[in-house]
Amino acid sequence: MKLDKRLLRSTSYAKREFYLTVLTGFVGGLFIVVEASYISKIVNAAFLENKTLQQLSTAFLLLIAIIIMRAIMVWLSEGFASRMAAKVKYALRRALYDKIARLGPIYTRKEKTGELINTVNQGIEELDAYFSQYIPQLAITAIIPLTILVFIFPIDWISGLIMILTAPIIPVLMILIGNLADRITKNQWSILSRMSAHFLDVLQGLTTLKIFGRSKDQIRTIAQYSEIFRQATMKVLRVAFISALTLELIATLSTAIIAVEIGLRLLWSKMTFEYAFFILILAPEFYMPFRQLGTRFHAGMNGVAAAERIFKILQEPELDVTDKKLIKPTNLHQDIILDNVSFSYGRDSQNVLDSISFRLKKGEKTALVGPTGSGKTTIASLLLRFIEPLQGRILVGDTLLNQIDKDYWLKNLAWVPQKPYLFNASVLDNIKFTNPQADIEDAIKAAKLAHAHDFIQQLPQGYDTIVGERGTRLSSGQAQRIALARAFLKNAPFLILDEATSNLDPEIESLIQDATDKLMQGSTVLIIAHRLSTVKNADKIIVLDKGRIIEQGTHNQLITNNKLYSNLVKKFSGKG
Repeated sequence: MKLDKRLLRSTSYAKREFYLTVLTGFVGGLFIVVEASYISKIVNAAFLENKTLQQLSTAFLLLIAIIIMRAIMVWLSEGFASRMAAKVKYALRRALYDKIARLGPIYTRKEKTGELINTVNQGIEELDAYFSQYIPQLAITAIIPLTILVFIFPIDWISGLIMILTAPIIPVLMILIGNLADRITKNQWSILSRMSAHFLDVLQGLTTLKIFGRSKDQIRTIAQYSEIFRQATMKVLRVAFISALTLELIATLSTAIIAVEIGLRLLWSKMTFEYAFFILILAPEFYMPFRQLGTRFHAGMNGVAAAERIFKILQEPELDVTDKKLIKPTNLHQDIILDNVSFSYGRDSQNVLDSISFRLKKGEKTALVGPTGSGKTTIASLLLRFIEPLQGRILVGDTLLNQIDKDYWLKNLAWVPQKPYLFNASVLDNIKFTNPQADIEDAIKAAKLAHAHDFIQQLPQGYDTIVGERGTRLSSGQAQRIALARAFLKNAPFLILDEATSNLDPEIESLIQDATDKLMQGSTVLIIAHRLSTVKNADKIIVLDKGRIIEQGTHNQLITNNKLYSNLVKKFSGKG
């Protein structure tokens, strides 16, 4: 397994724990040598020098103390390693959440939700073994064998030379096996991510699957994914078992060679028993870090595979990066100007917006009209700061929008989407989402303005009723009124309204339209129109087609032009 420099740099999130892990590991290595020295001395004194237990009592007590201290060092090293892993995971998970938040919904729409969730949760957890086991063991493997060699070489250079010659075989084999294991493990992680994404997709579309009688087909598909994942996992386990066997065999044979050459020299009286026994005790300890590294090497493989996806997200270029000093203007209730704005969702793709210029006048209602794909949603995304123009500029009064602090800008903007997202929380929490500091009286007032108060009171727990994930326990009209209540509570000077009164009962549509009219009073409003009947009273209508403005004016002006707007009105006149 190649050392991932990005993961190694991540240890900087827990430098103190990393250094303490290495330090306690080094001290533990010293205690190994001291322990072996005392054991060899005691055995030599007891069996060859015929010393009594009373004479050796002090040495025994010191040996017990050394064994305890060695155990404490191991315990401390593992504890510091676990704390290091926890800190690094926390830092990476936070960095990942922040990065996805900065990339915004434009990025997440392109990705599979299940795969992203798997990366943020399971992917980060897979790094635990890498940081708590593999990285510390890597440091210990570099320290302890060298420490042992420092003590062995002055005593017996032959045994030391054998250790030096045999030790490199283990890392070489680990590299050879690691290249194979790395490819297999990455494939396993890729399959797991795809399976997670597919399973979430099935859960979210379960209603549709049941209605069309396709749920059993998905059971078979998930079973196929599971079988493919099982086979990939078995391949990883086979490589792990083979590598473990190989490493154990090399370490055992190397120790046996040392034992044989020491035994022969003892037989020929070329070495004292105490030194021979001392080296024989240390020989397995010399190879032990290499054997443990092989085991922990495989434990950390999943972390390396997951890291590929984690760092791919973290290195994703951001659309709104700016080196300019961001400002917070005292007055944002001004004209908003789009000046020669162009945008494309990919380097090689066609412009979604092509040299768009128009003005949203302070306190006026402006409607965007056009066929699907004309660029209406892209303009809204630009104003919401989800994306930045590739060309041109957007101004708020005389200030460039990208010079305004993004969070400050969004606090002064209210957005009512066509399909509002409600969280699995209470009605009150969902209304207060735009203004968490608001008290319940203000939330109720906002709900009344949105014509939501009456139906909320009829819910089982009123404002404390949990609405379910995505507001599944509410109807479309109720969810829309909760979204309007959010906007009323925020009371922002700029409102983006993704008109959403279609496919509702006439009575509910009338309530929402009335609430919307109240909400727009005094605000600068941009309406993304899906039904032309809702834009007749707009101060200005901008007609888009293929990313360009082809006409603009009031309803009465445009209806007489006999162009796209007039044709759209005639085409949909029967629908409202």
